This record gives sequence, C-alpha cells and structure tokens, in this order.
Amino acid sequence: MTDTSTNQDIPPALEAVEQNDGKLCVKLTGSWNLRRLVTATELNRKISSYAANKNIQWDLSSIEVLDSASALVLWKAWGKTIPVALQMKPEHQRLFERWQTQEIPESEPVSSNSSLIIKYGYQLFASFWGQLLQLVTLLGQLVLDIGYLLLHPGDIPWSEISITIYESGVRALGITALVGFLIGIVLSYLSALQLKIFGAEIYIIDILGLSVIRELGPLLAAILVAGRSGSAMTAQIGIMRVTEELDALSAMGISHSLRLILPKVMALTVVLPLIGVWTSSLALIGGMVSAQNTLDISYQQFFLKLPDVVPLTNVFIGLGKSAVFGLMIALIACHFGFRIKPNTESLGNETTNSVVAAITVVIMVDAVFAILFMNVGMP
Repeated sequence: MTDTSTNQDIPPALEAVEQNDGKLCVKLTGSWNLRRLVTATELNRKISSYAANKNIQWDLSSIEVLDSASALVLWKAWGKTIPVALQMKPEHQRLFERWQTQEIPESEPVSSNSSLIIKYGYQLFASFWGQLLQLVTLLGQLVLDIGYLLLHPGDIPWSEISITIYESGVRALGITALVGFLIGIVLSYLSALQLKIFGAEIYIIDILGLSVIRELGPLLAAILVAGRSGSAMTAQIGIMRVTEELDALSAMGISHSLRLILPKVMALTVVLPLIGVWTSSLALIGGMVSAQNTLDISYQQFFLKLPDVVPLTNVFIGLGKSAVFGLMIALIACHFGFRIKPNTESLGNETTNSVVAAITVVIMVDAVFAILFMNVGMP
C-alpha cells in the first residue's frame, strides 16, 4: 500500500526526454499541488517555455499527486487545449475535463485611485443633474395642473388639501411651539450675558426681534416640517408604490400629479408661513420671559419697543421665505417618493434622502434670501 503522506512530500519535477523517434517528451513526476507550485518559480517558467512548442509530447503518468490548481496551471500553459499524445492517469483526466467545460473568469484590471475618483465624481454629477431635471419636470407639470384647475375649478382637490393642512400644520403646532419657545430662551439668555458687559441690555429686543422674525422662526419651522411632514409624504407615496396603488390610479386614469403632488405642494405653501409665524411668536415669548428674568426688562416695555426696532418688511420677508420653503419641501418629498422602488430597502433609503435633501435645500434657499435682501428691512 502506498503511503499518501509520503507521496505528497515528493517535490514536483520536470524532465525533457528525447524519444526514439527524435521527438521531445516532457515528463512530470512528484507531487503537483498548490503548496509546491507557489514556491517553484523556476518550474513554472520551464512549463511555460515547453508549452510554447506545440510539437512536444507530455507525460503525466508518473505524477503521484495532482490537484485542481496545478491542473489549471498546466491547462493555461497549454493554451487551454489538451496537447496531442498526452499521457496521464484516468483519475487525473477528470481534472482537465472540468476546466474544458468550465469557463475561467478573467481578472479585471485594477483601476487607479485617480480614475476611481473621476468615475465617482462623474456618477455623482450625473445623478445630481438627472434629479434636477426631474424636479424641473415636476414643477412644470404643477404649472400645467394649476392652469387646468383655473379653467375647471370643480376639479380642485379640496379634501386632499384640507387633510394635508391638518396633518402638516395643525398637528405640528405642539412641537414647533416647544422648539420655538426653548430657542427663544436660549438666544435671549446668551445674548444677555454679552449685553450686560457693555451695559446695552435694552438692545436684547433688537437682537431677538430681527433674528427670530426674519431668520430663526421661518428656518426652524421649515426644518421641523421637513423632518416631520416631508418624510411622511415620501413614505406615503412609497407605500403606495409598494402596494401598487399608484398603478391602480394610472389604470383608472387618475393623474398622480393632480391628486397626490398638487395638494401637498399647495398645502405646505399655505401652511408653512402660518407655522413660521407661530414659531416666531413662541420664540419671542420665550425670549421675553428670559429677558425679564435676566435683564429686568418688563413685558410691557418689550411689546412697546418691538414694532419700533423691527420694521414690518421683515415680517413679509419671513412669510415669503416660508412659502418658498413649503414649496421646495413638498416638491422634494414627492420627488423622492416617486423614486421609491417596490421594496422596503428602497423605502427607507429614499425617505432618508428626502429629509436630508429637503433640509439642505431649505438652508440654501435661506442663504439666497439673506443675500438678496441684505439691505432690505433693516432699521
């Protein structure tokens, strides 16, 4: 009986022998496995050089051990064909038959870091450009729908608009009031610490009035609505995609933009200025409470001086800004909602993308308003 462990220890060898007919025969002996071939660099070079000559005969009958990796090395050296007059054991023949029927995957070239960065940047730009075009298309469809409703007032979806106003506006009063009140307290307290140093406590009214009415109130309301109502709108449309309700609406000839997008856009455009005023009012009340406790400024003094230091133009700027915020939040929420595919993973990803995109666009629009109206409404 042959000792298997002894056979596996025999190093692989290759010998070229000239036969009686003058032809050259390459004879392989020993143990041909992956562990041996990894270190046998010279042996691999000889195999490649002999395999280049197609007239050489090969004798593998004296090989003690042959694994699939070594068979693959020989197979690729032979040009993925069996040499003429090949001699080998029957059990080894199955290894080469395997590689004859199985396709060997080619290794892909490794891309450099610069090409990967360029490719990633191109994909990012293409995705951004594609989504921007979809948003513009969505906005254009809304303009066409508004034109249609002006000619057919009976088709205005009052019930959908009313429901959205209640869900996005009325039910958001609590959280916006709490956040606005706390922000007013924090802003007033931090400003009071600095104003006390210069003896300018009375200017707390100017700081609170301008910052809250013009900037913080509309911005806080928009961010809260984007996180609360924007995500709900995206998820709602996504669930309709998963449950095939969108396909059912299309089959019945009901317009998606007229029944789903337009009510949400109109409702948020109307309700967000009101939420902004509500948030600003609670923030001013919070700041007024903090100012009375830290700077001893009475409520009456606060109310009387506020209209003098904050021109009415700032109120209109805040209202207009909030209306644009509502329009953009609803558009982005609907846009990402229709991008959802009928699976739960896409639902979660696109809802997250909707919230992030809406908050980012709100801050960008706020920056644009700040630049455009830099010298407008200042006392």
